[in-house]
Amino acid sequence: MAWFRKEKTPLEAVGEKNVKTEGLWTKCDGCRQIVWKKDLEEGGNVCPKCGYHFRLDARTRLQMLFDGEWTEFDQDLGSSDPLHFVDLKPYPQKLAAARKATGLRDALIAAQGTLASRPVAICSMEIGFIGGSMGAVVGEMIARSIDRCLAGNMPLVIVSASGGARMQEGAISLMQLAKVSGGLARMHERGIPYISVLADPTTGGVTASYAMLGDLNIAEPGALIGFAGPRVIQQTIRQKLPEGFQRSEFLLKKGMLDAIVPRKELKTYIARALDFCCAPTTASVTAS
Repeated sequence: MAWFRKEKTPLEAVGEKNVKTEGLWTKCDGCRQIVWKKDLEEGGNVCPKCGYHFRLDARTRLQMLFDGEWTEFDQDLGSSDPLHFVDLKPYPQKLAAARKATGLRDALIAAQGTLASRPVAICSMEIGFIGGSMGAVVGEMIARSIDRCLAGNMPLVIVSASGGARMQEGAISLMQLAKVSGGLARMHERGIPYISVLADPTTGGVTASYAMLGDLNIAEPGALIGFAGPRVIQQTIRQKLPEGFQRSEFLLKKGMLDAIVPRKELKTYIARALDFCCAPTTASVTAS
């Protein structure tokens, strides 16, 4: 009997094709509302309902900042396994999995192109590559980008999205803090602008070095920014932390950031900042 076997009739076709909605919607982590993915992508991966900024991959950020095509550098660099580190998996296996998932050799893309018709170097971090952690390769790529900026008198923009220094490389990863900071000091001495963009999350050794050393430190709305995580701090000091602790809005009030800029306005804001920083100075002498 059909009623006993619970036979199902096929879905009715609309325009000779079945309607498919799988993968067309996503839930916003901010307002917890369902969002149409097309609207989300058209808005720069910012929730149209609450303004929550979704995380972006490194290449998408470059597409949003550069005018058009760009040139990538140091794509052949790859991390070794200096400590023969093993936790749940050997370090080489983690690297291989991250490379397969992201299509990158490591957690950063170093590129050069134009932003608002101005030549600029941009380093964009990839949070999907072992948490955007900074190891020897990330430090070396940024150091080489700094050298190119010094040679060409060109501004540098670094978009940080990282869990900090890569523990699998131990002290070698921590050495990158000093190396990159030294290079940025040379840029400062030469008067070459460096703009730091802090995305969600920017933590650990990245925060303790180049992420907070910009001539202008800009954050995206709601970004988690800090050295140790809020849970670790709260367990250490055994005190309740203020509301919004370590979010970009909290840091702006405490004077640790220069600005919070929505993603849609970021390119224009950086262009105006570079126009100001790179404007020629003329000394006028008035005869008395």
